[in-house]
Amino acid sequence: MIVVAIIALLAAIAVPGFLRARKRSQATTLLNNLRLLDAAKDQYAVEFSKTTVTPTCGDIQGYFKTSSALYNAILGATESTSVLDPKIQNVTYYLNTSDQLPSIDASQAFTDVVDTSFWSPYSAN
Repeated sequence: MIVVAIIALLAAIAVPGFLRARKRSQATTLLNNLRLLDAAKDQYAVEFSKTTVTPTCGDIQGYFKTSSALYNAILGATESTSVLDPKIQNVTYYLNTSDQLPSIDASQAFTDVVDTSFWSPYSAN
């Protein structure tokens, strides 16, 4: 019984750290996806000489590696200018115009693991 109590105590100490690390990695993934979306928008704007236009998901889809999670999310997007994150629930990426950075609507959910400067230069809706 003492061994079980010790294992339970160790688990109680370790589990919050694992959950925090998981949430921090999700925030890092969101930031990386924002960078990828921004690069795809820039490539689209340069290739087609577009300025201040809001690219649609179909416009930037070709700038992602096929069968990647973000490519599949863009492929399955129900709206033309926003994409639901394929792995993190309740997170939406907004493409915005070509002269604006993409943004997300879930940065508030990560305030316990990252500060607001973490998202810079990207903004939250």
